[in-house]
Amino acid sequence: MTEPMPAQAAAPAGVSPSVADSFDLAIVGAGPVGLALTNALVGAGVALRIALIDRRAAGAGRDDPRALALAEGSRRILAALGAWEAASATPIRDIHVSQRGGFGRTLIEGSDVAAEGQAALGHVLRYGALLAALEQALVQAQSLTGAARVTRFAETTVAALAEERDQITLTLATGGEPKRIAARLVVHAEGSAADATAWLTRDYRQSAIVAEVTPARAHQGRAWERFTADGPLALLPLGSDYSLVYTTSNGRLPELLELDDAAFLALLRADFGTRLDFAAIGPRSAWPLALRARKTLSVPRQVWIGASAQTLHPVTGQGFNLGLRDALTLATVIGNAVRSVTQQRIDVGAGALLADYRRQRRGDRLGTIAFTDGLIRVFGSTLPGMSALRGIGLLALDVLPALRAPLARRLAHGTVAAPTWRGD
Repeated sequence: MTEPMPAQAAAPAGVSPSVADSFDLAIVGAGPVGLALTNALVGAGVALRIALIDRRAAGAGRDDPRALALAEGSRRILAALGAWEAASATPIRDIHVSQRGGFGRTLIEGSDVAAEGQAALGHVLRYGALLAALEQALVQAQSLTGAARVTRFAETTVAALAEERDQITLTLATGGEPKRIAARLVVHAEGSAADATAWLTRDYRQSAIVAEVTPARAHQGRAWERFTADGPLALLPLGSDYSLVYTTSNGRLPELLELDDAAFLALLRADFGTRLDFAAIGPRSAWPLALRARKTLSVPRQVWIGASAQTLHPVTGQGFNLGLRDALTLATVIGNAVRSVTQQRIDVGAGALLADYRRQRRGDRLGTIAFTDGLIRVFGSTLPGMSALRGIGLLALDVLPALRAPLARRLAHGTVAAPTWRGD
């Protein structure tokens, strides 16, 4: 299924007319990262033809109940795109960090970054709610600007890519006859390719069990990060409940999944000690954990953002926030390039443009990957004396605001400040 392309939209200069449709960009993936990129490009008011390729049916995904942890920087990005639904989000007012079997703890509060004028360290909301907000924002953005044109291909996957000198031809599988389109730039915004040689990987030999847990007492916006010998446990406030991410070793996973609800809640109480109590737990599911990062973010006329560029351990919830900053940076680079050329149409797949994007993303990306991977390695270490050193570090963070503030800023905004966005 496709939406009709307005007749007045001209084909990108230099793109072959031998295919059914020609575009400046083809964005593969209409999840939150792909939609954020599309919103930003449309909101920028630049004349681009955009193909948005969605494997799902129109409207699918809006009921997805999965929880997403959004840093304060991500909230600001979404607000600038007109896609922030405050009523659907639960604020994280502070984060309690501790380790099981060792001393030391720290409390990271919104006041640690109060100078930046924010009321919360982040927010938690459901995937479906964010998707719906981005979809609605895109409709509104398209009604306000006539520059960019978006054609959406629903229930469609990319069956093949053919690289040519000045374009890429995509063969689309739609359930019927294959369709061919051409684009100057292909943006991979969802999932990851199977080519193992393109990735740097680390298997943590861990899995995450996820569920929603009802606390015995109101959570008051506090999130919890508890490091155990098996891996970190996270509780994120979501409505009146908690979204639980329970990391465990792969060897222990089957045993934990077989526990009934009462036994699992008893285990959770033991992990958190007297700090918390729980009244109920919902259905549990699990997935394996690994670090996967592409060695390069682009090749000629192709670029990877979001989960197609990297997947991180869920500790501190940095993965989606990093992907959202990928999208905004790419939109900024493309928007600036288009506005800088007045006499001719810009080639958005040009090598210099992609090199600029790689340069701008390097520090934030590598820093965030190193931060999350480093936490797992430090708190997972069983070397003699490491528990005591971790405890000293947590105590130091707790009593020294000058040490705690940079960590709070990193959690709220990423390794570097999230890129700002203005459509004008």
